[in-house]
Amino acid sequence: NGTGDAKNSILTRLETLDVDYQLIDTEEKRKKIIQKLLTKEILSIDTETTSAEPMEAELVGMSFSDTENQAYYVPVPPEREEALKIVNEFRPLYENVNSTKVGQNIKYDILVLQNYGVEVKGELFDTMLAHYVLQPELRHNMDYLAEIYLHYQTIHIDELIGPKGKNQKNMRDLPPEEVYKYACEDADITLKLKNVLEEELKKQGVEHLFYEIEMPLVRVLANMESNGVRIDTEALKQTSEHFTARLQEIEKEIYELAGETFNIASPKQVGEILFDKLKIIDKAKKTKTGQYVTSEEVLESLRNKHEVIGKILEYRGLKKLLGTYVDALPLLINPRTGRIHTSFNQAVTATGRLSSSNPNLQNIPIRDEDGKEIRKAFIPDDGCEFFSADYSQIELRIMAHLSEDKNMIDAFLSGYDIHAATAAKIYKIDIKDVTPDMRRKAKTANFGIIYGISIFGLAERMNVDRKEAKELIDGYFETYPQVREYMDKSIQVAREQGYVETIFHRKRFLPDINSRNATVRGYAERNAINAPIQGSAADIIKVAMARIYERFQSYKLKAKMILQVHDELNFSVPEAEKEFVQQIVIEEMERAYRMHVPLRADCGWGKNWLKAH
Repeated sequence: NGTGDAKNSILTRLETLDVDYQLIDTEEKRKKIIQKLLTKEILSIDTETTSAEPMEAELVGMSFSDTENQAYYVPVPPEREEALKIVNEFRPLYENVNSTKVGQNIKYDILVLQNYGVEVKGELFDTMLAHYVLQPELRHNMDYLAEIYLHYQTIHIDELIGPKGKNQKNMRDLPPEEVYKYACEDADITLKLKNVLEEELKKQGVEHLFYEIEMPLVRVLANMESNGVRIDTEALKQTSEHFTARLQEIEKEIYELAGETFNIASPKQVGEILFDKLKIIDKAKKTKTGQYVTSEEVLESLRNKHEVIGKILEYRGLKKLLGTYVDALPLLINPRTGRIHTSFNQAVTATGRLSSSNPNLQNIPIRDEDGKEIRKAFIPDDGCEFFSADYSQIELRIMAHLSEDKNMIDAFLSGYDIHAATAAKIYKIDIKDVTPDMRRKAKTANFGIIYGISIFGLAERMNVDRKEAKELIDGYFETYPQVREYMDKSIQVAREQGYVETIFHRKRFLPDINSRNATVRGYAERNAINAPIQGSAADIIKVAMARIYERFQSYKLKAKMILQVHDELNFSVPEAEKEFVQQIVIEEMERAYRMHVPLRADCGWGKNWLKAH
């Protein structure tokens, strides 16, 4: 471990610091510490638990720090009644509105404590999110942050419970004497990080983004996660049978078309069938190990060369839906609540969008019929209806706003269908004479251009030759000249600053923008154009979510926000609240940010997600 030693010599460790970490394991000590901490304006909190899944985790202990190098750890016994007694003693501390609660991924602690009947009140400061706002592309875990900002090496959890794997212990298996230093360190380091990151946020000019957009969202997401969403397991069972039968049919068809049986799930065998046996193209791409490449992209581009390819793609799509959703969703239902509790990750994407995991609900394919089957299985609570609201063309509207393109702004202000309006201008005809095919091409151009698509890419997407694609792009920039200027300016700004920003100053760093490698540079240039647009859309829906949540709270509504998928919000709403909820949601979505063009939200109701959307 030679390299490690050199590294460690620069980092301080707990042994070398003069700290006061205390194990608070009697009622008397608890009383004293609660009295002391009640008067503090800033309190760093952390929980030790039995699981990384907050809805299943049991408390093992709670730690607190109010001063650097000083922290307290309170063990919590395994029996629920005993545990509740101790947690209740600390309720006034957690529910003290006058103290700012500091945490690293504080949403987790909020959810764990909520399962013990405690609401964390007061302002919040999440060190993980502070770093996410400062450096979206980097890692945000505490061990890493301590190293970077404090030049300190934390006690890693593996030192206590062993490496990941089936023999890994959990915190409950250790006596408090072995846990308390680790737990105290967590609360202490988090407090130290807050003191450093707070200054950084000021220096970088992202305080508004952090305090006004990201922090209020934490409670909203905690609320959505604990609400969970109901799943119609019967419907999924039927879907499973239906999909499985179709898979067997497709399998037969593939074997017939290929003239032999093989393992469709094996990329190697698929490659051999397509390129050695059927010789679909002469020079097929190979990997370093000499295997044929049969990625989705490659197969999509060969789709019209042989009908077996479409079937293989269909087979893969169905198999993925079955594995990822149809058969997996019922297993994710929490036995205690009877619902699925997705985790919404606020510090994962480079663009500022939320992501979700266990299950990831943001990549259910919605275009095709099969993906729709899965949305059918998401249902509201009893006596409630499913309500779905989504932004209409928010990214194009942001493009119009950022580029200030007169023609695009006019098209939106006059209330025309933007794709038809674009087609009319490109083809220089009256909007009444636009054919569905023209509209489709204009739509591809509208969205493609936001993402900085090339003539070649556009030609491929529209199934037209490059000459027509070039004419279309030229016509597009003639129609919207300021969009062109915006794109050039974005790339220019990125070259000079090394980053681009959203309307709320969320940064996206693009170190490759000056790369000598054209492919790498091209990718960075497309991001320079798209990141401010996609990121601004993400910022705007976050603002809307926080405001909707606040209004639901202030009117004590029973309606619940349950899912967010990028531009779309979903709710479970009692019959009696339908009109009011629709009014609140649409108002807050459309008022989240003022632009040169109005924000528009569409919505729908139904007995499940598919019907509502």
